[in-house]
Amino acid sequence: MLIRDDFLDDVGSGLGEREFVFGNRGWTLSDVAIVSGGGNGIGRSVCLRYSRGGISVVILDHDGEGAERVKGEVVRAGGSAEVYLADVRNAGEIKRVVAEVFRRYGKIDILANLAGGSIHVKSIEELSWTEWKEVLDVNLKGTFLVCREVAPLMISQGRGRIVNTASNYGLTGCALRTPYSAAKAGVIGFSKSLAQELAPYGVLVNLVAPGPTDTLRIMSRSTPQERERRGQEIPIGRTAKPEEIAEAFYFLVGPESAYMTGQTLHVNGGLVMP
Repeated sequence: MLIRDDFLDDVGSGLGEREFVFGNRGWTLSDVAIVSGGGNGIGRSVCLRYSRGGISVVILDHDGEGAERVKGEVVRAGGSAEVYLADVRNAGEIKRVVAEVFRRYGKIDILANLAGGSIHVKSIEELSWTEWKEVLDVNLKGTFLVCREVAPLMISQGRGRIVNTASNYGLTGCALRTPYSAAKAGVIGFSKSLAQELAPYGVLVNLVAPGPTDTLRIMSRSTPQERERRGQEIPIGRTAKPEEIAEAFYFLVGPESAYMTGQTLHVNGGLVMP
């Protein structure tokens, strides 16, 4: 069944008709989403949340084992997921994967870019150029490369949602994480510029800036006491669960956010209030 949200035309979003399906979860979106970095961490939770909303998930990751594990979780929960292996830093691999996804599904409604990470935590004098470039490549270059391939397809459709991942550090900076802070500041500026570029075509670009989050990777690198101390620095009094961050990614692809573009949702328990 097709449901037209007339108010979307009134605000000039250009999103047109979006498909909804009725099943055991009620009315849900029938969209196709590429989730880069969907094989672990917050990306995993985004895949599961999108799937619960009826969205077919394409897990784009270089970690085949993790991606297949998330696919299994999605499928066991009654959703649809496929895995495509690629390094977001490799332009050729991204071009190939996006083309394959479009051939398979005939559309790409949503792109959520979560591939990234701080990788190196070092003082400036200890940081090599190779390490600096590695962090910028996976966070900023990777976001650019996937957006570059997906954007023309969304333009041709006259609709689309892109959600990129920022960070508190892209605003505040962080000692010993200079390349990561620079990369995330770059992602914010890139996304705002892309939002202006794509808005006339009905493609919305927004960001989620997570605060400290209890992903498996973070939990493996810190003690419960360290996480508790970190939580005490946050007004809400604790660190985030990945599922809470995923809700922001879901909100930004739903009809409720149809008049938002170029915006950053800060999901950090009040740690940063820009």
